[in-house]
Amino acid sequence: MSGRDLFCQPRRAGRGAALTLVFASVLVAGAATGSLPGTGSGHGQEARAARSAAPVSRPEQVARAAEEAMADGKSPMEAAERAVSRSGDRWGAVYSRGEYEEFQDALDGRYTGVGLWARRERDGRIEVTKVAAGSPAAEAGIRAGDRLRSVDGRRVDGRPVTEVVSLLRGDATGASAGTTVTLGLERGTRAWSLTLRRARLSTDSVTVRRLAGGVTVIRIASFTKGVGDTVRTAVRQAPSGAGVILDLRGNSGGLVAEAVTTASAFLDGGLVATYDVDGEQRALHAEPGGDTTRPLVAVVDGGTMSAAELLTGALKDRGRAVVVGSRTFGKGSVQMPSRLPDGSVAELTVGHYRTPSGRGVDGTGVTPDLEADAHAVQRARTILDGLGDAS
Repeated sequence: MSGRDLFCQPRRAGRGAALTLVFASVLVAGAATGSLPGTGSGHGQEARAARSAAPVSRPEQVARAAEEAMADGKSPMEAAERAVSRSGDRWGAVYSRGEYEEFQDALDGRYTGVGLWARRERDGRIEVTKVAAGSPAAEAGIRAGDRLRSVDGRRVDGRPVTEVVSLLRGDATGASAGTTVTLGLERGTRAWSLTLRRARLSTDSVTVRRLAGGVTVIRIASFTKGVGDTVRTAVRQAPSGAGVILDLRGNSGGLVAEAVTTASAFLDGGLVATYDVDGEQRALHAEPGGDTTRPLVAVVDGGTMSAAELLTGALKDRGRAVVVGSRTFGKGSVQMPSRLPDGSVAELTVGHYRTPSGRGVDGTGVTPDLEADAHAVQRARTILDGLGDAS
């Protein structure tokens, strides 16, 4: 099984919200589900809730149910969904062929949308936080700070951001590039509506900025294809001796191979994580040659999930980074996809991963070394100043 077959990122809660949670991390820009190199799959998202480790399901049982349904002239996909539901697998999911193709596109940093990032404010309003350059939204003049009031006539105030994303993408109707979506917007006292055509766009998973004094802030939204090499380049180009802030807040996971490559930017080889698939223990190792002396602070929050938690745990356990923020989400299970007779795909939990010290992440998350609120980056900068003095 290929390296794309083990995922470390969240899934949707049910078929009615197709791909909603998958694309929540970067909103309309889309997100990526991840893959562990070598086999299987694992991922994580949803609201944090007290829970025990996810049960380990048997993919062959679901496949058998699908095959029997097909032999009886019934829907294999529906049979698989019933089997997954009965299994009690919190992270289990079944995708149509088209949904899974979208999912794979997201891993490559491609998505169908209008190019908006958004967030839900305390009063329930949905505010645009970023507009992708060259996107339909940018060409229509939408700006960060605009309020999104409705999507295709449906009010969005008070709705979860993931649901708003699903409406924008047209997940419920299987909308593709070229289909239209009508937005109701507000800017100050001005209210207007406009119709946009969805397009095939690319994600911008890594952003790099420089603070006074040479500190480099590397923000990773999700681990899509190529992120690891982008981070390594950013570290090499950072001013000599200056610290790095690795901002993983809101990172819902992605390709585990990319998370391991990112770890390799700061480690000189060694263990990144262990994981099991059907009881067989496996290990992930960093490549040698990373920058092990540059001061490093990782910033996390409750939206830091899955592959991002794997990276955080490795940097913390290896003593390579000071972790600042709030406790991470806590999704450390591994899912493996199985192709069904009708081309749909079932994904079931087959194991869990652990940090280099042997700590499990599932249900507990990673606890930061220092708690910090919305001003976590400022706190990280202060810590870097201290680390620089110590060195």
